[in-house]
Amino acid sequence: MTCLPSLPNMPDLHRLREELKTTLPSMDYLPSLSSWHIRELLYNCLPERFSSGNYTDVCVLQRSVKEELANILAPLMVRPITRWPFFAFLGGAMFCLLASSTCHLISCTSERLSYIMLRLDYAGITALISTSFYPPVYYSFMCNPFFCNLYIGFITVLGITTVLFSLLPVFQTPQFRTVRACLFCAMGFSGIAPIMHKLIWFWGQPEALHTFGYELLMGAFYGLGALVYATRIPERWMPGKFDIAGHSHQLFHVLVVAGAYTHYRAGLVYLRWRDLQGC
Repeated sequence: MTCLPSLPNMPDLHRLREELKTTLPSMDYLPSLSSWHIRELLYNCLPERFSSGNYTDVCVLQRSVKEELANILAPLMVRPITRWPFFAFLGGAMFCLLASSTCHLISCTSERLSYIMLRLDYAGITALISTSFYPPVYYSFMCNPFFCNLYIGFITVLGITTVLFSLLPVFQTPQFRTVRACLFCAMGFSGIAPIMHKLIWFWGQPEALHTFGYELLMGAFYGLGALVYATRIPERWMPGKFDIAGHSHQLFHVLVVAGAYTHYRAGLVYLRWRDLQGC
């Protein structure tokens, strides 16, 4: 009992933190040693090991403090889960925006270059939509490989099909403007199944509801962007007034960036959830 107040100052306890940091990367998220409430932890969690009436074996307490504290803190210090689905989404988003910027910059150079750049632009949009599925599907169903592979495989095949279809010359004609928007919307709506599946499985998890809110907002941004793109609002109402700023294509890009950022925030929630809980 006499040594408990001095536990936070013990050299072994300070070395424990440094040693654990080498094997437990999320240790950096924990508070400093001074706020670990060492005394309360040992009083409440380890009374049978260290106390016997009014007497405590100080030698036993000092020898095993590292082992016992490691056991107490182990649930809080787990290895980060794999990041590749999150990075795949970031890569898809960056490729989409880079392809779109390149298309708008140099497509006016020649007719053939415009033809190539527009297809690159469609491939970028498809990449963004497809990779947006990876974080929610993987982190929601990482403990059930069947559904994880099913949903990821489906959106990947659908994305490849969309890219191949966009290579057809007829896909670029004005008559297919609405078809293009509907095709990309169909890819987005295919995410309803895994999202609802996640809600059913993890209804009691706050993270499931939190990410669902982000995903609803993301879908609203993307859906509104596709609607504006297909209907050419607002320039159809006031021709000539939005030729330089405020036309539908500009609004479409703003909404796409907003949707991608919303999905990025959802991805951070998924990572934090699975880092702490795993399977």
